[in-house]
Amino acid sequence: MIQIEKLRKTYRGRGRELTAVDGVDLSVREGEIFGVLGRSGAGKSTLLRCVNLLERPDEGRIEVAGRDLLALSGGELRAARQGIGMIHQHFGLLSSRTVAGNVAFPLEVMGVPRAERAARVDELLDLVGLTEHAGAYPAQISGGQKQRVGIARALAGRPKVLLSDEATSALDPETTASILALLRDLRDRLGLTVLLITHEMDVVKRICDSAAIMRDGRVVESGTVRELLLRPGSELARDLFPLPAADVRPGTTVVDVTFEGDAADRPFVSSLARTYAIDVNILGGAVEEVGGTRIGRLRIELPGDPDLNAAQLAHLREAGLTVEVHPSPGTEVAA
Repeated sequence: MIQIEKLRKTYRGRGRELTAVDGVDLSVREGEIFGVLGRSGAGKSTLLRCVNLLERPDEGRIEVAGRDLLALSGGELRAARQGIGMIHQHFGLLSSRTVAGNVAFPLEVMGVPRAERAARVDELLDLVGLTEHAGAYPAQISGGQKQRVGIARALAGRPKVLLSDEATSALDPETTASILALLRDLRDRLGLTVLLITHEMDVVKRICDSAAIMRDGRVVESGTVRELLLRPGSELARDLFPLPAADVRPGTTVVDVTFEGDAADRPFVSSLARTYAIDVNILGGAVEEVGGTRIGRLRIELPGDPDLNAAQLAHLREAGLTVEVHPSPGTEVAA
């Protein structure tokens, strides 16, 4: 649904250049929720604004729903943008308009007749659970309700792609959870493809099918959330499941074990200890619900150097676990 190739955007001013997006490739499949993670200044918001050409890139290709946006004329681009809705971090509501009036605004710009416009507004407010607040003004509703107005407004033109720029960062945890649940429900009901920007790992955990991590304008890791969590050395796995420092003592093997689904319910630590008559030291771990599946990471310490634990490591892998061995100081050990 969204194909981005070799995208580059540089800002120039006062004799300086800042490359915000540096050769990014990204592929978002139809119907998925794709999260782009990164710290402030990573380039993720610039990337998002390039998708609907609010920012025009210097180089690269952007294809949405099979159309190369950079090849479109002015009128063609305006029509294509109607198929791309956008939710903003700070709502961007018009204070002088009611909730219904804010939702109606893009329909007015598109020239939708009054009766059709009113029916569409009613439909959208029902969709986001704000029917009873139709006549309220932005100052009279909560932050979560304001974001629901923003979502309804973004859906006014019946888009197939929804862009979300830090849509939950200004909300409390409970409201964030309700907005994320709404986005997931809208994706399922309307067949939307959602590309969202966030710095919150909880957002990825709750609703994303795929994710990418950006740093210094570049994508450093990308794939389905499941693939990334099970990939040895994954930044996403490390951030979602923070573990204590891997202080490898002489004569020991420190192993990160990642497990999912049924494996999360199997006593693999006690099985390993019984099978090989060894003491297994648990250094840290966490289990999370990700995309409806239990996924966890455990850092354990085994007695003996890694080369003496080949059978033990094979035992863990044969149990369907992902195993990553931490090298001892001054050595390198294959995962």
